Amino acid sequence: MKLKYYKETDSLYIDLSSKPSSESKEISEGIVLDYDSEGNIVGIDIDNASKKIDLKEIVLSKIPTEVETVIA
Repeated sequence: MKLKYYKETDSLYIDLSSKPSSESKEISEGIVLDYDSEGNIVGIDIDNASKKIDLKEIVLSKIPTEVETVIA
């Protein structure tokens, strides 16, 4: 899973899979789910992210594997 924040557009993309998206559905204003060809969620796009979620802190807990931290 990858979290990508785009400051220019204030959008956050949560990449859940390496599979390509074949369909997208807006489930709430500014929140779009991306699905693969089998109907599985592969990503979540959040527009105006700083107004919808707290971007100052990300807490991971009970992760079943090792976590790699990458600071860009």
